[in-house]
Amino acid sequence: MINRRDVMLGGLAGAAALGFGRVNPDFLMNSAFAAEGKALRFLGAEALSGNWDPTTHTNLGQLIVEGFVFGYLTRAPMKPDKPDELIFELAESMTPIDASTMEVKLRKGVKFHDGTPFTAADVKATYEYGCLPDRPAQWYPGLVTVDVVDDFTCRINTKAHGYPAALYYYLSSFLPIMSAKDIANKAQLSARMNGTGPYKYVEQKGDTTVLAANADFFLGAPKIPGVEYHFVGDTTTRTLSLLNGSADIIERLEQEQVETISKDARFNIHKAVSVENKYLFFRCSKKPFDDPRVRLAACHSIDRKQILEILGVSGTYSKAHISPVKFGYTEVAEYPEFDPAKAQKLLAEAGFPKGQGLPELTYYTSVGFYPKTKEYAELITGMLQEQGFKVNLQTLEVAAWGNLLYDKPGGGEGNMIDCGWCTGSPEPDLVLRTHFHSSSKRITGIVDKDIDAVLDKERNATSIEERKKILQTETLPTIARKAPALALFTSVFIHAYSKKLDGLYIYPNGMQDMTKATLA
Repeated sequence: MINRRDVMLGGLAGAAALGFGRVNPDFLMNSAFAAEGKALRFLGAEALSGNWDPTTHTNLGQLIVEGFVFGYLTRAPMKPDKPDELIFELAESMTPIDASTMEVKLRKGVKFHDGTPFTAADVKATYEYGCLPDRPAQWYPGLVTVDVVDDFTCRINTKAHGYPAALYYYLSSFLPIMSAKDIANKAQLSARMNGTGPYKYVEQKGDTTVLAANADFFLGAPKIPGVEYHFVGDTTTRTLSLLNGSADIIERLEQEQVETISKDARFNIHKAVSVENKYLFFRCSKKPFDDPRVRLAACHSIDRKQILEILGVSGTYSKAHISPVKFGYTEVAEYPEFDPAKAQKLLAEAGFPKGQGLPELTYYTSVGFYPKTKEYAELITGMLQEQGFKVNLQTLEVAAWGNLLYDKPGGGEGNMIDCGWCTGSPEPDLVLRTHFHSSSKRITGIVDKDIDAVLDKERNATSIEERKKILQTETLPTIARKAPALALFTSVFIHAYSKKLDGLYIYPNGMQDMTKATLA
């Protein structure tokens, strides 16, 4: 069940029914025009990168589009009651041979959209390319070798690289399988998507990505003849577009818009606890957040219950650095909660009694993508200031915020930045290792031998059961004590869509399965 706070903070209770934000009248189409189209119109909250190589980005909007076009060895529904369930897609089975070898049997008779047959050579090329350390979206735990046994059998081999092959079990639902021919021609790989999925890439027109149904899809041609992904960065514009019939499905709604749309019998609201935690990331390679005591003091200054009151239906409680639909989630006893006395004790121990001597800290947040960021960032700023932190909040449009997001030599921009992290797999290291291991330190810049040790230990566990135990008793508690970031809450993904759309499944990372969907 999704937790829902009963009381909104007073200043937000009177917000306009559709929420705040600028409306883009150029996007809104009249209903007559909308009725002429046959493709499903999806309004997404994030612009795409323009580079169609799946290993070049960490863009959620693009991951959603890739989910229509590409195939995956497995899919992960990530339902709260079965967070670690996998459904086989391009793979028919995945069987451990020994600690460093996983055998994968592949589906026969599948073709890429350009007509090339899908074989084990494509899995080999995808995995060996995707694991390279120079890939911006380098999600794998290290280099890997894939041995081709025959056209429809391959073996994932990690023996030469020093970690268990079992790590690829959950990762099998994450990286889309690319054509070996495309990987050999990087310009072609970047220029267009060529997958095995239910929809084919047609073209990019401004902020619209156009897809057409794949008549040769191995599970049968989709009934909806096309999908258009429109980037619309404003929640009000997305809502008005749905209400006037110029959109079929929209995402990232806020409390006020949910209440408005729920009153209209033409639409459904879909809510799901997501795979995304929203984090306040500290720049750990720069003073003062190079000191874990200062980071923990900041964490103990923040009352996360009040943040949930602002979010309403858009967030739910989390007590770990991974979402409840990730493998290994548990409520961590040592997770830092609101405790001003403890915050003051830690500041004094760090040499900053009541915040004296602390520099001004810049905190970056975005507007237009995540719900209520400006409102809860202002709340967090006030809470930190009450404990003696001098905070300068900078609210940025998504593109400007994104340009400042990642760590760089000498430390990332500012001192704090909030961001979600949403990956279409139950694999916890897609979050934990990506952000908190010194080999990646994506946003925080953290280098901590204790965190590295517990991340390496769980990665190197020889069984799923042992790995889960290490995650719950060592890895997650250590990260909570070191606090390179504070997981503020788990996002509840909210979509609204026309009741004419039937048979849709929405994954907890926002990707959608329309293979059996119809649009009346």
